Amino acid sequence: MKVQNIRNIDKFFKVIDSCSGKVELVTGEGDRLNLKSKLCQYVSMANIFSNGEIPELEIIAYEPEDISKLVNFMMESD
Repeated sequence: MKVQNIRNIDKFFKVIDSCSGKVELVTGEGDRLNLKSKLCQYVSMANIFSNGEIPELEIIAYEPEDISKLVNFMMESD
């Protein structure tokens, strides 16, 4: 799923942390980073974070309830 225009990074990672299953960030090269890992969160955000906003990410969540949490986050941020 594509996630766009994340303005509240802290809330985004709180949603990620609350997920029960694995949540991965897909890089431009096709690598998958485990977003539940704090180290991966810092490394991935350092590489793509600019101007206080994340324009677009591709993430993969494996559990249906986690997908719902992420969709709800995206709908609330508009």
